[in-house]
Amino acid sequence: MTGMATNQPSVVRMPNRTAPGRRWGATAAGVLFLCVMLFPLYWMINTALQPESGLLEVAPVPTSLDLSGFTAALGEQGGHLLTSLAVALGAVAICLAIAAPAAYGLAQFRLPAAKGIVFGTLITQMVPGIVIANALYSAYVDLGLVNSYFGLMLADASLGIPFAIVLMRSFMLAIPQEVIEAAEVDGASKLRTFVQVVLPMSRNAVITAGLFSFLYAWSDFMFALTLNTTDDVKPVTLGIYQYIGAHVGDWGQVMAAAVLSAVPAAVLLVLAQKYIAAGITGGSVK
Repeated sequence: MTGMATNQPSVVRMPNRTAPGRRWGATAAGVLFLCVMLFPLYWMINTALQPESGLLEVAPVPTSLDLSGFTAALGEQGGHLLTSLAVALGAVAICLAIAAPAAYGLAQFRLPAAKGIVFGTLITQMVPGIVIANALYSAYVDLGLVNSYFGLMLADASLGIPFAIVLMRSFMLAIPQEVIEAAEVDGASKLRTFVQVVLPMSRNAVITAGLFSFLYAWSDFMFALTLNTTDDVKPVTLGIYQYIGAHVGDWGQVMAAAVLSAVPAAVLLVLAQKYIAAGITGGSVK
């Protein structure tokens, strides 16, 4: 009949829920994959806690916490850990000082050859490290940088600069152009805009680039072996390499030294994960 409301049944949309069996299966697969990936780390710690056992005599689970291997490794490798820390921090400072302005220029100045420069930067990461190390050694001999902290910092910084440029450029491209124009209208120079506006907004990218640069420098072995002919500058990677040769029968101390060398990198990864996952422009607009 005309004028009478037609009551139509409403459609109720049920949420799409994954079957419990599939959810538990995915969780079990993830846990199994995680266990496989972490097993080498567990076995390294397990061996380090049993310094008196041979490599084939290590129990699956340590019955007691024997820290004598860590004490001995720290006494012999402590100086090398400090050397690696100093070299890695110096490499991070050099890397960011070069990569951040380069990334800003490639992102904001609209250079005609910007894409070609970025592509060339990526290509440099495909060059084998031994080729670069041999070429650097000849140049370092002429410059007097062999067996020096600064020389090793420069070499290690070169490992992270290409990645840092590409990463920070992608972040700086996403910065609203209006923010930069507003700073310039207020009288800020390009340098001041970069330091006081762009860098704070790119904090997460800068921290991420610095973290990976630190990891590159911390784990470097090729440059440390090639550019040092004495024991004046010996990072922990080179120290562990020589430590294995001197203590090939004492794997407990070797594994203890390896655990100690992994601690700084693990701590930095835990502390910096929130900055890596955070957005770039959060808090930029008041």
